[in-house]
Amino acid sequence: MKVYYGTRTEHGAAVVVEEDGQCRGLDPRHDLRSHSPTGFEWNYAGSGPAQLALALAADVLGDDDKAQDVYMRLKFKLVGSLPHEGWVLTEGRIRAVIDQIEQEQSRER
Repeated sequence: MKVYYGTRTEHGAAVVVEEDGQCRGLDPRHDLRSHSPTGFEWNYAGSGPAQLALALAADVLGDDDKAQDVYMRLKFKLVGSLPHEGWVLTEGRIRAVIDQIEQEQSRER
């Protein structure tokens, strides 16, 4: 299971993904949409959190289309309220929020 770590460095906000003992930086997925060319952010509802929500959704789901369907709600339900100083999220926690979003979307249709 993947674990995501959001930290603040002297260069700004950074997100690292740990999976099977290996760590890598989270791909911001600017190829899907470029909300924030300067990088990730969290703890408010702006462009940096939108980029983070998109990147998290794409990484967890492995499906770019689904990620684009849910990421804005993920921003409001999860990313916008992450602690400013830093956070840890499991893949399971992110999936649970995405599942809730998808259920809400299916009821709205």
